[in-house]
Amino acid sequence: MCGVIGYVGRRHAKERLLKGLERLEYRGYDSAGICLVNGDGLTSVKAVGKLVNLKAKVNGHAYGATTGIGHTRWATHGRVTEQNAHPLAAGDHDEVAIVLNGIIENHAELRRRLTADGERFTSETDAEVVAHLVRMFYDGCLVDAVRAARAQLEGHYAFIATHRDEPGTLVGTRHQCPLLAGMGDEETFLASSITAFSGDTRRIKLIKDDEVVAISADGVRVFDARGDSLERDEIVVPWDDEVAEKGGYESYMLKEIHEQPAAISATIARNLQDGPLDLDGLGDVANVRRLVFLACGTAYHAALVGRYAIEQWAGIPCDVEVASEWRYRDPRIEPGTLVVGVSQSGETADTLAGLRLARERGARTLGITNSPSSQIAREVDAVLHTHAGLEMGVAATKTFTTQLVLLQLLALRLAELNGAITGPELEHLLGEIRALPTKVLSTLESQDGLEEIAERHAEKPFFFFLGRHVGLPVCLEGALKLKEISYIPTEAYPAGEMKHGPIALLDDETPVVCVATRSHVSDKLLSNVQEVRARGAQVIAVATEGDEEIRELAEDVLYVPRTHPLLQPVVAVIPLQLLAYRIARLRGLDADQPRNLAKTVTVE
Repeated sequence: MCGVIGYVGRRHAKERLLKGLERLEYRGYDSAGICLVNGDGLTSVKAVGKLVNLKAKVNGHAYGATTGIGHTRWATHGRVTEQNAHPLAAGDHDEVAIVLNGIIENHAELRRRLTADGERFTSETDAEVVAHLVRMFYDGCLVDAVRAARAQLEGHYAFIATHRDEPGTLVGTRHQCPLLAGMGDEETFLASSITAFSGDTRRIKLIKDDEVVAISADGVRVFDARGDSLERDEIVVPWDDEVAEKGGYESYMLKEIHEQPAAISATIARNLQDGPLDLDGLGDVANVRRLVFLACGTAYHAALVGRYAIEQWAGIPCDVEVASEWRYRDPRIEPGTLVVGVSQSGETADTLAGLRLARERGARTLGITNSPSSQIAREVDAVLHTHAGLEMGVAATKTFTTQLVLLQLLALRLAELNGAITGPELEHLLGEIRALPTKVLSTLESQDGLEEIAERHAEKPFFFFLGRHVGLPVCLEGALKLKEISYIPTEAYPAGEMKHGPIALLDDETPVVCVATRSHVSDKLLSNVQEVRARGAQVIAVATEGDEEIRELAEDVLYVPRTHPLLQPVVAVIPLQLLAYRIARLRGLDADQPRNLAKTVTVE
């Protein structure tokens, strides 16, 4: 959630750090700060709110430092104040500063112990204990101090430390939170995301849990928990600087909505590049008898769609679980169970923990992620990648639709392996999937009436979403988008459950969004729409092209192209993304950085 960056090199650190923090804004934050290592010590500057507030405080100052650390904070412990913003020093001492992403679970115990030893705390954060520990353990070697401090910590975290006596060195470590090193021309970076330095280098080294990494302008050194030196291969990542630019769109989110045809096309092509349904990276799934999906948020909605496809096409029982709940149950893992973690970032803490529990209990694990270098990709038995490219908007769009397509390909691969679908039927379905990018593009180009719908409903206090079968996960995702970026309360329900209580919420001011694309439950859904209309609600329907019956029941209809019913969510979600986006803009809100949200949830 928080973003960290460190820089050592030949250029001014201030500009490099601010640029890196700017690139980390998409993760979500409520304050930011930098610490520069000058010849005479450390200089920290912090500000609450948007990054422009920090820039205003540092611009105009000629900081000559070429080493520094930076942070965007998403508050977990302590109020949103400048005092609690990172970088953090050890109380009144000014020789050490740290930036941290994550949570120190034993911070209260450590704080009591350190206070008893005479340490004075000046923030309300859990992270300040790390600065005190590094300072207390420092004896001329920052690597040793960080290694000793790490051994005292419990939780999930990644932090970077600097010391005034080692101005050309930064040292970091991680435990279940991301941290990686980037190597440029006589300069080196440490960061929680490749995004932070993607404009400067694409050469990285991965840091594993409980390792310690030291960077200087000359390069990267990695050590294990005992302090022994480790060799680490260099990786070149494919993303370039252009993917982080808005490309003429008014926001990253709108740009990424319109990038979906290309992202879906890339996901299909890259996963089928070695032949029909080869799904390079899937491994042996011939004996799978049950699937369990673990996911959170948007990824959970994608997995719900995947369940319908896997059960109908492959005939394999499938469960979809909220990862944060499943990991604290006593789940049953039978022989032949494949546990699939779906996470756009590959760093989602609850999904990672669930996958680890599954492996402990003997399950084979599969990851579905958009980040090839992520923790999930490294820990699972097999991994499939979406190829959406970097997604800067906090609210997921192209990563959702690429997850849908990849899950549908997985369903067909499982169906092929167990003989449930063969020959012409299989080729027909693959043809329908390959046609999806064109149909998504057509959908994006045919939503002319959407702006007027958004204007009519932008100030409504409540929205209701109704769907059946695969339309239900689309409703859940559409409602989530509206909540995330427009802050309008919404409810999304199975249409058949409406009469079991939720119908009491409806009145003549309630917009009801119905996903009414053609399927074997269309008649049931239309009956539910009639019940909604009878209560005076205003219906906005997402329907299949050519469906004239829905026009008689809905005030507004947003049409999408016809495709196989199980593939319909890929196109049906597009109008809901656009509707949420336009409403947010009409309400004067920043769709790229919604309040209180973070792109990657690396803490519980």
